[in-house]
Amino acid sequence: MNVEPRPRGLSLVHEQDRSLRLSHDDQELLRYVYRPWDAQLESPRPYFHPLRTLSGATVSLYRPHDHVWHKGIAWSLPNVGPANFWGGPTYLRDGGYQQLDNNGSTDHLEFEEVTVTPERATVTELLEWVTQQGETWFSERRSFTATVSPDSWTLVFETSFTNRTDTTIRFGSPTTEGRPNAGYGGLFWRGPRSFTNGRARNEHREGGDDLMGERSPWLAFTGQHDGSDHTSTLVFVDCPTNPGHPTRWFVRNGMYACVSPAPFFDEEVDAAPGQTLAYRYAVVIADGDPDPKPLADVGLRDLTRGRQGD
Repeated sequence: MNVEPRPRGLSLVHEQDRSLRLSHDDQELLRYVYRPWDAQLESPRPYFHPLRTLSGATVSLYRPHDHVWHKGIAWSLPNVGPANFWGGPTYLRDGGYQQLDNNGSTDHLEFEEVTVTPERATVTELLEWVTQQGETWFSERRSFTATVSPDSWTLVFETSFTNRTDTTIRFGSPTTEGRPNAGYGGLFWRGPRSFTNGRARNEHREGGDDLMGERSPWLAFTGQHDGSDHTSTLVFVDCPTNPGHPTRWFVRNGMYACVSPAPFFDEEVDAAPGQTLAYRYAVVIADGDPDPKPLADVGLRDLTRGRQGD
């Protein structure tokens, strides 16, 4: 019988003008939506969802009813000068959260590279950050790579973005505007509903919401899946070359599951005209509840394997 063999290793399907789907041994690992169809209120931007383990367990959440602008894993920034590239309302000092006409979008321009071998996938993309009023404030070059180990796989995300205006633009968070422990912004992950009350661990200790704002080179989150007694673990790794390393972490497990290495948690960062800021992270995704330290080591290895432009 002439039967088509199953794919082996990494493979990619390009849904033209919509998304990239990456699989391993015929199991989809991620969908990267680069042209989202979101309302302006949600600050349209590319995102990774669904994200799955090697066994196929989904470890991300899309558009939850409590925060419809949360989408899997996305580069999301709430306080970029007066603009919001996060979605929803903006936190104002002495004014609290207010819905303003300031929800910008991160727009795909083109792919510089889409290369896939059975062992490694590499994607490099050019984007622009456009305000709700139609002004282009930043140009961005981002890349992501995926590699697979026997018991996990790693997503490395890198971004560099350049101020194209003639004005210094300040990056911050609701915490820099006066709201305690709300320093979110950057590479932000929203986990499945069933991951609520999951277990967070950093280099120093285990916890949950109480790890908010602590510095660590990595942070792991383990949650349980509905419909089975299975668990999955994600380990987020901050690159040693990132400004402010080791980063502060935005993490919650009580209200819902989320993790973000937050470079602007409680300190504002200025981008002068023509200045470029750059950040690099790894996310290691595994079935079960393994020791997170070896996974963090895998993520660090993949981070130092090569940088954008090398």
